[in-house]
Amino acid sequence: MNVFDLSSPVPLSARNAVVVIGNFDAVHLGHQALLAEALKIAQANKQPLAVLTFEPHPRRLFRPDDPPFRITPLPLKLERMEFAGVDLVYVCPFDWNLAGLSADDFVQSVLKDKLSPAHIVIGHDFHFGQHRTGNPDTLRRAGFPVTHMNLVADAGHAVISATRIRGLIQSGHMDEAKNLLGWDWEIRGKVEHGNKRGRDIGYPTANMALGETLHPAYGVYAAWVKIGGEDVWRPSATNIGIRPMFAAETGLIESYIFDFAREIYGESLRVRPVCKIRDELKFDNLDDLIGQIDADCRQIRGILDSTPVCR
Repeated sequence: MNVFDLSSPVPLSARNAVVVIGNFDAVHLGHQALLAEALKIAQANKQPLAVLTFEPHPRRLFRPDDPPFRITPLPLKLERMEFAGVDLVYVCPFDWNLAGLSADDFVQSVLKDKLSPAHIVIGHDFHFGQHRTGNPDTLRRAGFPVTHMNLVADAGHAVISATRIRGLIQSGHMDEAKNLLGWDWEIRGKVEHGNKRGRDIGYPTANMALGETLHPAYGVYAAWVKIGGEDVWRPSATNIGIRPMFAAETGLIESYIFDFAREIYGESLRVRPVCKIRDELKFDNLDDLIGQIDADCRQIRGILDSTPVCR
């Protein structure tokens, strides 16, 4: 898959594609249905499948003081798109200049001048341009063949959306979020030095900042972790939150990786929370904390023994 930053010209060889337009935070089952429909069109016409997406997410520009909300930061979003069969991704910088373009100016300066789409595929709620005045008819009047997809719902007839998935993750319902995503949600970052308290009590942890990724419900999780370039996913007891016992100032991830002792500071880490087993707690003393961690680890081993890692 090739990725192009639209702040630079797109080569002619990467134009004339079937282009799906959207933010695609989550790349959930609804997004995947949209991409699958576009892939059929691309294959039938022997054209590449492309996605036009926007970075940063428009919400970050319009509401900069919002807490972290991204389900899929750009690297993870790109990975999920590649898995869905996308050939080209056009990343359009979203700034106040772009936000101020009229729908017609967006069509001319972005779609016609930069991409020359052969076909455009959009979701049911797609609007674009200043004040969201652009719609499927705007694109058709501009001369583009347009496929406008209907709503995608789950088995209970509820619409699948990134907003809904955010709520599930923020409330700790990882199984339900996975059912709407179609893949195991994960958090990525670099292993950082901590205060070594875990090591002092016999449970050394790999620590990672939550950063701009959506913060899940704080608590203790059964989680799979993957270190650096390793091929293996390792079981872990992972605390996500502020550690009430020690009052961390910001949310972080601390993963006690079972049967593992290597130093991994500075290495990349992927954490897939599978199941929240309890809320964060503040204990009266370290002995009570250690006893609870012992019990947590026993429970988590049982959960992960029967929970395979998703692709």
